[in-house]
Amino acid sequence: MLWDQQTQDLLFAVKTDPLGERRDPERQALTYELRLRQLGRTSAYRVEFEQLGNRYRVETGQMPEPKKFLERRPGRAVIWDFDDHGINAHPDSIPDDQTLLSLLAGPFSNQLVVAFRDSLVDWTIYHDLRVDQDALLRQAAVARVEQRVAPDGQNLIPVLHTLYTGDREFKHTVDAAMRAAFGVDFEELVFPPAADQRVQLRVRWRSLKTEQSAANLSDGTLRFLMLIAIFASPDPGGLIALDEPETGLHPGTMAIVAELAAAAAERTQVLLTTHSPQFLDAFHDVKPTVAVVGWEDGETRLTLLDQQELDRWLEHYSLGSLQLSGELEGLA
Repeated sequence: MLWDQQTQDLLFAVKTDPLGERRDPERQALTYELRLRQLGRTSAYRVEFEQLGNRYRVETGQMPEPKKFLERRPGRAVIWDFDDHGINAHPDSIPDDQTLLSLLAGPFSNQLVVAFRDSLVDWTIYHDLRVDQDALLRQAAVARVEQRVAPDGQNLIPVLHTLYTGDREFKHTVDAAMRAAFGVDFEELVFPPAADQRVQLRVRWRSLKTEQSAANLSDGTLRFLMLIAIFASPDPGGLIALDEPETGLHPGTMAIVAELAAAAAERTQVLLTTHSPQFLDAFHDVKPTVAVVGWEDGETRLTLLDQQELDRWLEHYSLGSLQLSGELEGLA
């Protein structure tokens, strides 16, 4: 990420809604900051600064510092409880390349900090979904209970087997999406047993005498099934981030994927990246929050578009046509 050697630091900041049953988002929201320092010109980094706290009293001008629950600087690491009692960790006990947040566990840690850490771990980021002929998801898989597609997508068969055979709503969503894409020729998914407590994935078509195995499905069909499983999961996690979901899909299925993503966004946060005007146009019935990626002075910058201004443009143009014309970048 620091490819031009003009800076040595990476800074991340995440602000979340309150955890648990807290209902005052401004007073009880948590902000996590992390700064990494590159070691020379290598690909290694050390944690330069780390802090988890509530910044409400700073943002309102009441205090110069936030209410801290965790802070890490070189040679110093502290965890605070709700009464502002701090516990200092021995400097040598915290590796330079590991965050303090990742090392906390157990009943004697600040449970708010642990809950925040668990909420980040609950995010699922899909970047490199393999569906090639050597991909594991084309082979029989151990029949274990799984409800969420892994970041690499290779546990698709256990997820489909668990949910398709045990969750009526999930089965209905999968069947409806597959029939919307392939018509009445699609019958159902089946999971015949294989050796060593494994199950196979097969698709039953009305026009074929034999079921079609995962090994023989097209890349696009497998990706489509994977996207259905990701968005329709009853346990989607705190965030779904998916890189270019349109890759390998038939254009006719993009509206189906957009509808599934919009439905998932009612239960969790959904973040999608795309270069496809057709995929953007598939969101004609919803108004997604839009961020535009630009390159300026050697930096990649993401700019969130003003929703009211974007709505005015969308009265006359589609989202995809705005992207093709370059007007989306002009609104940034």
